[in-house]
Amino acid sequence: MQDLPGIRRRHGQRGFSLVEVLVSIVVLSFGLLGIVGLQAGALQSNHDARQQSAAVVLARELAEMMRGNKDVAMRAANNPYLGSFRTSPLAPSAPSFCLGVAATSPCADAAAVATAQMTEWLARADAQLPGARVDVCFDGAPYDADGLPRWSCDDTGDMVVIKIGWTRRSTDRSLSGDAALERAAVPSIVFPVTPGGS
Repeated sequence: MQDLPGIRRRHGQRGFSLVEVLVSIVVLSFGLLGIVGLQAGALQSNHDARQQSAAVVLARELAEMMRGNKDVAMRAANNPYLGSFRTSPLAPSAPSFCLGVAATSPCADAAAVATAQMTEWLARADAQLPGARVDVCFDGAPYDADGLPRWSCDDTGDMVVIKIGWTRRSTDRSLSGDAALERAAVPSIVFPVTPGGS
């Protein structure tokens, strides 16, 4: 049989078979699944970093408030800044709103200012960090023998320490539901309040 004019026969050329196309789709799918897993991990890491940053900003802010009111902040007794705040909503034992715009009367003294500052600060910490826990105390040894932060305070030394923890997702991907949450077993932030200038 002769070739028709204008039409050439292609000998030895073939297209992709259906099996080859399916294999390449499967290989591509595995690659895409890996990318999706990396994206999920990156989103979780980004969320953790935002919470860590928010906790550091909150700790720094409280430290500055304490430095600004150091006559009250350095007291061992009757110090509104000190305490263990564990249950939501976080608040001092006797909340005060004398610093608010709608306050009916001004704060009576520096201790009342400290109580009002803690009332407002704890409310923001509770809103920004899920399951927040805050301990503010004098602590000469905020870390255990292994170098890990600890919640307990020894009430010694002349330095106040701000300890903040919150609920976060576990890095163990095999866990699910409530078991996948780490509920501030140890503080995530240990922030020493160094004395300011006079």
